[in-house]
Amino acid sequence: MKTLKLGAMALVLAMGQFTPAAQAAGGKTLETVKGRGTLLCTGHDGSYLGFAEVDDKGNWRGLDIDLCRAVATAVLGDPSKVTVIPISWAQRWPALQSGEVDLVIKASGATLSRDAELGLQFSLSYYLGTTKIMAHKELGIKSLKEADGGTICIPAGTTQQQQIASYTAKLGIKLEPVLIEKTEELEQAYFSGRCDLYTQWGPVLAIARTAKGKVEEHDILPDVLAVEPEVIVLRQGDDNWVDIANWTLSALWFAEQEGITSKNVDEIRANPPSPEIGKFLGVTPGIGTGLGLGDDWAYNVIRKVGNYAEIFDRNLGAGSPYRMERELTALWNAGGVLYPYLID
Repeated sequence: MKTLKLGAMALVLAMGQFTPAAQAAGGKTLETVKGRGTLLCTGHDGSYLGFAEVDDKGNWRGLDIDLCRAVATAVLGDPSKVTVIPISWAQRWPALQSGEVDLVIKASGATLSRDAELGLQFSLSYYLGTTKIMAHKELGIKSLKEADGGTICIPAGTTQQQQIASYTAKLGIKLEPVLIEKTEELEQAYFSGRCDLYTQWGPVLAIARTAKGKVEEHDILPDVLAVEPEVIVLRQGDDNWVDIANWTLSALWFAEQEGITSKNVDEIRANPPSPEIGKFLGVTPGIGTGLGLGDDWAYNVIRKVGNYAEIFDRNLGAGSPYRMERELTALWNAGGVLYPYLID
């Protein structure tokens, strides 16, 4: 998988009056991606364990990365046709607005200001997580109210800044913020003792203390600062592109719901058990027509990337080092909140 620095990509996309960036920003993202032959997807500017990790050879993996691959497969038929562009939290919106990336899949929440003020649009939520706080066990802190006057590491340029400000104001306490943008540097500051507390998206905290081998040395406090739906973020004004993002997610959930996996999809396609599944797998025409895609797009996604359960398990769940439970990010029929659209 190719990786290209943002500055170089900006230079390429700035050339000419009718550039791919300009076309994408004007509502022709699908046409632009097909013409380019690769999907430009945001990556984290460093590791965000379980969601976006890059090894020393430049290979990316993680839940967010696999969702980029799923969209690329739906559009281009090939999960390798993704260019992952490392972008900071603060620069993800300018990069999207300018057309330098086609979408943002970067553990990003849907908010009113991002919609109404920045002109962004959101997909369905692909992960529902809570914002939590971790504390050094030796401090003996049982809830955030007991941490008045302490220091707290906060990821700069994220919704956690506003969430901690609002929550501490409600509690009537004051904390000294330590704002750091890169996740690795933020975690180093916390684990080295520079901060008493660390606020982050709950899954990131759980993964961080597991990865460090320090589960017994750090407590995740019971306080819940916010419940945040993580979404694919897109530009407003390109409804077809938003539809493609939503139907790609729905395909992952529908396949899981129906027991269709990367291992059995060919067998099921050869003898579909229902008209709905026949249409979903492209045996019966129609699933791609209104989206500007081929009728085999969902079949390709499941065969080459897997259903949502497969993606979750290998990146966050039982098949990963983190062994996280799905919790709310399970399907509706397994105690969670995810559900697919109907295939009719």
